[in-house]
Amino acid sequence: MADIYDNLTNTPLIAAVRDADVDKVKELLDGGADVNEPGEQGWTPLNWASGKGNLELVTLLVEKGADVFKVGRDQRTPQMIALAAGRADVVRYLREAEDRVEGDKPVRPQRKYCKAHHMSDFRQFAGWSEGRINWKKSAGEAENQQFADDDVVFLHEDYTVTQSIWSNENVIFNNVTPEWQDFCNNVLGFKVPDDLDLIVAASAANSEGAAANV
Repeated sequence: MADIYDNLTNTPLIAAVRDADVDKVKELLDGGADVNEPGEQGWTPLNWASGKGNLELVTLLVEKGADVFKVGRDQRTPQMIALAAGRADVVRYLREAEDRVEGDKPVRPQRKYCKAHHMSDFRQFAGWSEGRINWKKSAGEAENQQFADDDVVFLHEDYTVTQSIWSNENVIFNNVTPEWQDFCNNVLGFKVPDDLDLIVAASAANSEGAAANV
């Protein structure tokens, strides 16, 4: 069976976006061009503009009604494409545009993340308890072996604690309450790094490196 995207070709609007021809884009849109018509790989004009990091065109397309959640063959929204391309300004703008959309909308994917802690860190929490959920006993491990204060365990983005870096395996604690989240955030300083923060930091580091080489 042929893929639904196989016969798609780029539209004049997409061509103008790829050429960063703002005047032509405006002309085509004013002339009735479909702002959401897909081209190669099912990408819309907004997908292309987002990947290229052209904030002027991204803003124009969104203001003309471009769907900020439209995905192509790769199942990535414009914001996700901009993020992968390291286009920080475009990511910020598109996130704000996504937040303005009313009604049901896709949930923004949560970054997979975990941070190592000593068991003693968690034992400060008044509601702490230790279990063995979905447990795979390692070689030489005694039944119901107790954890030492200096054992290293891992706090995940969903606020569960596991014995290893793998989520949902060898779970020690999963009683996630607002009090537990508050403890992790404010006492342990736990924060899942946002991908946008990471690309901004990387860009700053690259700029400093370039300046140092001048």
